[in-house]
Amino acid sequence: MSVKFTWYGHASMGLKTGGYKLVIDPFFDGNPAASITAEQVQADFILLSHGHSDHVGDTISIAKRTGAPVITNHEIANWLEAQGIHAHGQHIGGGYKHPFGYLKLTQALHGSGLPDGSYGGNPAGFLLTAQTGEKVYLACDTGLFGDMRLIGEEGLDLAVLPIGDNYTMGPDDALRAVKLLTPKHVIPVHYGTWELIDQDPHAWAKRVEAETSAKTHVLKPGGSFSL
Repeated sequence: MSVKFTWYGHASMGLKTGGYKLVIDPFFDGNPAASITAEQVQADFILLSHGHSDHVGDTISIAKRTGAPVITNHEIANWLEAQGIHAHGQHIGGGYKHPFGYLKLTQALHGSGLPDGSYGGNPAGFLLTAQTGEKVYLACDTGLFGDMRLIGEEGLDLAVLPIGDNYTMGPDDALRAVKLLTPKHVIPVHYGTWELIDQDPHAWAKRVEAETSAKTHVLKPGGSFSL
């Protein structure tokens, strides 16, 4: 087992790879779908895709408690540094070899304003190449875009996609995304937290497996999948 993915609820996720614990978009306290509290979270690194409050969430408190650096876009990195948080800024299309693997920020069609009204830069997804070679794409909050096909050309072992609609891709566009990305495995997230983004992930999974070669894994909050 070289890469373990955990869905904590809503868009909060975890990856264990190369002996490191990564937490992505750590929104726990105040998250009705969260499977654990912010105090229970262990992290060596935090990945933050954009500035919205349901993604920034508990980033600052977890970073202060654990000492985990935050990897995010340059503008949010500066915002965090001003609050005493160690951050590593990247930008869309830029990659960096971190201790846990090579991480590239990808395009995402969304917003990124920070909770206090500060400018949050461009929203992003994450493309991770683990030390052992597995490729994981976390689309994070995004609409469908045609260049997902280019991301798919990397040869994805796992794609994690939002399906909630209203704020992100809904089930129809997320299915189209799978067809562009052609991953071996796919996991739906960012649904069911509130009525506004309620979806049937099992119905979506059936459509994905009927129309693509991807294997779909529907997790409950706190559930994990290993490559």
